[in-house]
Amino acid sequence: MEGFAIVLYYSNMRSAAPAIRIYNLFGESGDLPDVVHCETIASRSVLHDWTLAVHRHARLHQVLLIERGGGEATLDGRVVPLKPMQVVNVPVGHVHGFRFEPDTQGWVLTIAAEILDEALLAAEGLRGALSRSAVVRGTPQIRATMKQIFAEHAARDFGRAHVLRALSSAMIGLVARALTSESGGNGTVESSLFRRFEALLEQHHLERWSVADYAEALAVTPTHLNRITRAATGDTASHLILNRMIREARRNLVYTNLPVSTIAYTLGFEDPAYFSRVYAAATGVSPRAFRAQLHGEEA
Repeated sequence: MEGFAIVLYYSNMRSAAPAIRIYNLFGESGDLPDVVHCETIASRSVLHDWTLAVHRHARLHQVLLIERGGGEATLDGRVVPLKPMQVVNVPVGHVHGFRFEPDTQGWVLTIAAEILDEALLAAEGLRGALSRSAVVRGTPQIRATMKQIFAEHAARDFGRAHVLRALSSAMIGLVARALTSESGGNGTVESSLFRRFEALLEQHHLERWSVADYAEALAVTPTHLNRITRAATGDTASHLILNRMIREARRNLVYTNLPVSTIAYTLGFEDPAYFSRVYAAATGVSPRAFRAQLHGEEA
């Protein structure tokens, strides 16, 4: 899965970049990615003098656990020290970078946004907790679960994918618990409103609801809804709506043989060509080209 590894850490990170690099999961490897991606902190960092320049992953969520050593993490402009038995939560799309002390040991677990969609129920409120980039104290349970994931990932035993999905779901639940524990919980009116927005998004994303539609259903103004989503995720309501549609489109492109035009109609688009333009603008590749890349074909 070297192509997938390149997605995680660019091979030229030591050189200066004019802008923050963006890496996607799908469309950058000839093979469909694994359920999760596992690697040690050392395996990638040692290649870059233990420094990984700031970048972001458009469709990936990462959890790092420091076993020993440390350093510092840059999370959306904040520099946070890293110590043993700390967990770093890096949500989809958040800018992050690392400077590790030489010989730092630990693990990096990477989960695709599509896997999170399957695991996270809007009513449980985990997505809001996990949408915050942060460094929190780890727990023996998190460490044990991380080791289980890495062992299962390497073993290739029967039922591996199912077990990895279950263990990854447990991991993100434990990380969400640690995040809410250190932030004092998320039982405010604002977080409750965001959970209701998440639930509505799951119910109506195929109907192409606008921000105004969601705001009306929640009895708030579009401006207030945007304030709520920014506080919870750092992103606008319109971008969250777009991302949900893109994830649904990608699942259809990967797991079905439906024509692109049929997928467009299913997602509420009256014009398949317009759907293709929206998809390409959001992902950098057209739906047909994305599907062709998955199968190693010419678009």
